[in-house]
Amino acid sequence: MAEAGSRGSSRPAETGGLSRRLVEELLAAATAAPSMHNTQPWRFRVSQDAIELRADPERRLPVADPAGRAMYIACGAALLNLRLAAAVAGREPVVTPLPDPGQPLLLATVRLAGPHQAGPAERGLHAAIALRHTNRGPFRGHPVPQGVLAELADAARVEGGILHVLDHDETARVLYLVRDAERAWLADPAYRAELDRWAGGPRDREGIPDSALGPRSPDRTAPVREFTPGRPSPAGYAWFEEDPQLAVLSTRSGGTAGWLLAGQALQRVLLTATMRGIAVSPLTQPLETHEAWLVRDPRSGHEEPQMILRLGYGLPVSPAPRRPVTDVLDE
Repeated sequence: MAEAGSRGSSRPAETGGLSRRLVEELLAAATAAPSMHNTQPWRFRVSQDAIELRADPERRLPVADPAGRAMYIACGAALLNLRLAAAVAGREPVVTPLPDPGQPLLLATVRLAGPHQAGPAERGLHAAIALRHTNRGPFRGHPVPQGVLAELADAARVEGGILHVLDHDETARVLYLVRDAERAWLADPAYRAELDRWAGGPRDREGIPDSALGPRSPDRTAPVREFTPGRPSPAGYAWFEEDPQLAVLSTRSGGTAGWLLAGQALQRVLLTATMRGIAVSPLTQPLETHEAWLVRDPRSGHEEPQMILRLGYGLPVSPAPRRPVTDVLDE
């Protein structure tokens, strides 16, 4: 990355054909996207008027995410943030997904054309980027209104995703799958070692710090992932809602293209939820197994479930840390 110009210089430093300031603004937004265990599995390269988004296989979780599904979903979420940031900066983002079959880790190029006048929806979603945080705490008992749920489903649909809000019976069935999968995962020493690598303790760049882990339930399995098995919860104990409200985000196909699409749909749903004051936490344990297909509602058509979301109203939570832009930007 080019060095910044001297103080008072009339020309901004440039990275490719874009000013350093603009690149940093765009990538700060992109890297605020969620990722499994906050691994932040992305890299960026700037070339003339375009930004390349690449997956970082060194940050893929080899035990919980051997195929890279979660890695590509995270990169898709970063891609949506990048698109929104470009639009708000007054540049038309022209996206070419998976542009080179010979470079499977090159997930998208975003050319900054222009000019572009961001509308209220883009500005609102962009403003929500900095406010969106995974909430692993208890939610209040009252449900999310149907109108807001419909808006979340519309947000997924805009990006080619499908969001199903589960009824009581489907919620109970999917929660059983979540708990069964987590019991199996926690019996695997390699999985527990992977959790130790990414969760717990003080963290200022990556992973999930104690402050973002959330409490445990004193009387039953909490509807959140167990990140510190065998150790006291840093956040103590709290009563969780008796009937969690769940939704499943799906796509029409899987593979890299489907996962990248799912990430963009996921992030639009999360940002829309943030705008409406809705807290969200993911439940992906059964989707990390060979029986992920069981999560699909048998009454639906052919779909690939990509994310289980717990929705509700919760107290504000601490954000997980992020690496500086310089750590994810290739020369």
